[in-house]
Amino acid sequence: MFKWFLSNQWKEMTRSSLWQKSLVVNLIIGFFVLLMCLYLIALGVFIDSILKELYPDKDPFLVLNGGLLYYFGIDLLIRFFLYKLPVIRIESYLHLPIKKSKILNFILLKSSINIFNLLPLLVFIPFCIKVIAPYQSGTTAVAWLCLMFIMILNNSFLLHYLKRKFVDKPFAIISISILIAATIALDKAGIIPMSEYSSIIFTYLSINPIYIAIPLLILVLVYQLNYSFLKSRLTLEEINVKKKKKIDSLSKITYFNSLGELGEMLMLEFKLMWRNKHSRTIIAISPFLLLYGLIFYPQETYLESFGFLIFVGVFITGGTMFNYGHYIFSWESSYFDFILSNNISSYKHVKAKYIVIVISLVLSYILTLPYAFFGTKVFVINTATFLFNLGFTSFLLLYFASNSKTRIDMSKGSTFNFQGVGATNWILILPFLILPILIWYIFSLFGVPYWGITCIGAIGIIGIMLNKPLLKIAAKRFENKKYEMAKGFREP
Repeated sequence: MFKWFLSNQWKEMTRSSLWQKSLVVNLIIGFFVLLMCLYLIALGVFIDSILKELYPDKDPFLVLNGGLLYYFGIDLLIRFFLYKLPVIRIESYLHLPIKKSKILNFILLKSSINIFNLLPLLVFIPFCIKVIAPYQSGTTAVAWLCLMFIMILNNSFLLHYLKRKFVDKPFAIISISILIAATIALDKAGIIPMSEYSSIIFTYLSINPIYIAIPLLILVLVYQLNYSFLKSRLTLEEINVKKKKKIDSLSKITYFNSLGELGEMLMLEFKLMWRNKHSRTIIAISPFLLLYGLIFYPQETYLESFGFLIFVGVFITGGTMFNYGHYIFSWESSYFDFILSNNISSYKHVKAKYIVIVISLVLSYILTLPYAFFGTKVFVINTATFLFNLGFTSFLLLYFASNSKTRIDMSKGSTFNFQGVGATNWILILPFLILPILIWYIFSLFGVPYWGITCIGAIGIIGIMLNKPLLKIAAKRFENKKYEMAKGFREP
């Protein structure tokens, strides 16, 4: 029976449009996949040397084990946003004399064979052969590798359950992300030595293979959890049931009605972001940009560098804005003709988007205030970069966004989806990140680095004061470009 399932799936995969591309495109994709695999194998071969350089007085085996809990936690989050759940058209099999248990087991086993499960092994297997087997024992090496494989499968099946349960509940996964980030911060501060606990747990399980039965039992339970969840929904009625119309909570907000046409445009913007999969995915991913500072601020080396702190400040205070700005007009591509036919004011249309950008920037800045714990220098730089993004980068983004001409399917997720993003969008990264550093660098040459920080903030303040004329410039460009944009959005 499984052979028959595999045959059907193989035909479906080989007939997919993915393989209908030109031979050159497929060869390029294959080349990069091969290159990535070689990089991971090289990492597995040399990771002990890297760990010895970072921690010269510690055993690489113990150090790696100390980071495994964090690895599997972060791996789970990355999978949540990047991994697409495997599906088969169950309706095609339910009318056939096939046991439902076989269909479910095939779905779950099929899900265990994916790139996210295979790539870590390219690192773990070389490390196991080069480090664990010679310096520990062959038994320990085999036990550790089996443990890693079981943990990878645990993550895989746990991800399937979480994604099916919480795909429409971004706040649940955001809460888990905050918990992991808080644990890392507490570990860095020496309050909760989670890395030490991780090292003890994985080392003990490797030296005493009999206790690997514990994670194996967890794997069986997680598998059964997925099985029960799918079984409860494996009926034609459940599969084909029409979703009940939900009352959108945004519709209950009446404040925007008092703002007239501008309020209608703002409400349309918020509804668009909240109701579509593509935009919801971007909203869910954006808070992770705020955690970028935790990678660098705890290290003294980075705190001494003005230029690097400016880079981080621009990124964490404006990353959400830039994520939104990539799609600022393309999000409306499916109903852009409706906007044109309703004679909506270009100025108010652009202003509504600017207000959304301002809201995202202010929220990002407020959430970065706790980084002041790492020093006044961090607080001052983050404030200056926030003002720069608010008064300069936002208008630059609005001005060049009128070059968008690619249609976006809002029903699809945003992961590895670059619809609507052209060369201009990537060119915007240069002034977005480099210009503030360049401004500071000019002043640093004269020995007054804080004057450079002040200048960055002052440019932002001037831009905020001149917001009306700058918005009019962006609106005029939009007015001149909107028919070209509409033509591009009509193309499939």
